[in-house]
Amino acid sequence: MSDDVQPGFVRVRLDLSYDGRDFSGWAKQARGQRTVQGEIEDALRTVTRSPETFELTVAGRTDAGVHARGQVAHVDLPEELWREHREKLLRRLAGRLPHDVRVWSLTEAPEGFNARFSAIWRRYAYRVTDHPGGVDPLLRGHVLWHDWTLDADAMNEAAAALIGEHDFAAYCKKREGATTIRTLQELRWERRPDGVLEATVKADAFCHNMVRSLVGALLFVGDGHRPAEWPGKVLAAGVRDSAVHVVRPHGLTLEEVGYPADDQLAARSREARNKRTLPGAGCC
Repeated sequence: MSDDVQPGFVRVRLDLSYDGRDFSGWAKQARGQRTVQGEIEDALRTVTRSPETFELTVAGRTDAGVHARGQVAHVDLPEELWREHREKLLRRLAGRLPHDVRVWSLTEAPEGFNARFSAIWRRYAYRVTDHPGGVDPLLRGHVLWHDWTLDADAMNEAAAALIGEHDFAAYCKKREGATTIRTLQELRWERRPDGVLEATVKADAFCHNMVRSLVGALLFVGDGHRPAEWPGKVLAAGVRDSAVHVVRPHGLTLEEVGYPADDQLAARSREARNKRTLPGAGCC
């Protein structure tokens, strides 16, 4: 698969954010549910007065209810259309898009750029409060309430066993033909001054439900229901454990996507398409 842009087109990078609570996720749905991709593509078609829809490719396809502060996408536009609209396109999109999704920048992408496959990491945050009174009403759409006191040190101890390249099958919803091998680069908890516990979760990529499953397991450690070594044992077992709960989506936000230097974008895109195996894994 090539990342070459078709003759007569230019690849445009979009940096955007959205409040996911009223969206059925990023990706367009067959039954016409409201999605982030659908809203942006409709707005782009409208403001450029185009008879066709230009499809977006995104760095991370977030699930229903998940938010994004630093999402990245790309779209290939006809050169003539881009030249005509580029100076006013951002402002026109701001006037057309609903208030729960914003595009912050539109720039010509470097050669070899692919919003999905060129990315070298994605960083999420999951926010939880264990305050006995519940969640601050002004934060209720972005913070989960956990009705048990949480020990951040215990959760960080448990998280240490999950860092690195592993098969995260025990923490992913399996998809046919897709690998569950990922490199988890960072997983740590910090209690903010306002008392909210914030998990930073960074990896080269994530499989379906991975972040929310990891958080669910670590919350069970933090509230004392499981020992610190339990999440690591679940990982090693390699199968879904019914005790690992997929926490609700509204506490999760995609914060940032990282890319290599411009001259490495194409190579990274090719590498990311290779199906991974763990070192030492054989065919038999």
